[in-house]
Amino acid sequence: MSDDTATLSRSLGHAFASPELLATALTHSSFANERGDIANHNERLEFLGDAVLELCVSEEIFARYPESPEGELTLLRSQLVNEGSLAAMAKALRLEEHIRLGKGEENQGGRARPALLSDVFEAVIGALFLDGGYAAARRFVAETFRDVWPDRPLAPKSKDFKSRLQEHTQKTHKARPVYALLGSDGPEHDKRFHVRLTLPDGRELTAVDKSVKKAEQLAARMALESLADVAPAADDAS
Repeated sequence: MSDDTATLSRSLGHAFASPELLATALTHSSFANERGDIANHNERLEFLGDAVLELCVSEEIFARYPESPEGELTLLRSQLVNEGSLAAMAKALRLEEHIRLGKGEENQGGRARPALLSDVFEAVIGALFLDGGYAAARRFVAETFRDVWPDRPLAPKSKDFKSRLQEHTQKTHKARPVYALLGSDGPEHDKRFHVRLTLPDGRELTAVDKSVKKAEQLAARMALESLADVAPAADDAS
């Protein structure tokens, strides 16, 4: 294990029996492709880590909020494991300093892309799971998420974010918000869709998620949160 990887391993709170797992978790497909090693990258670990993370968070939410109904738990989980949240946690761990990127991806600013950072975060969880079992992954998630749990999940409303935003803009501007798909990136099994929302007053917001529908809902939620007179509480309409 290199000194750099050993330092990261200590910050993750786990001594890897198979340090190559951590190295793979930090290897982007662009790095592997440029070296002709198309199979040695983190996409499979990211796939596994996504499922392990969801289970860890679901287990903690279930135990932490015994009186909350399923709708509240689902909404909270989606808030905690969305791309932006995971990217922020990756930055807090300084994972971007350890990612192995191809030159093209590096030159295009890939090291700062939220989608890439969230994928690496999930890949690291996948590596922890394979190396130390569910207990190791759960310890890491418990420590990383330690300060993000709310006192109580927000209760979902009957109307989704897009519906509430449209009602607001119709009332205030007699016009509807406009959504536009800007493009997508990521592997075929886990694409990220970029959506731009334009409000009637000309303001624009962009959001990224795993489907166009979810990205639009996220953009609408961001818009609602930016409007001081609208309280953003609704389900994720996934």
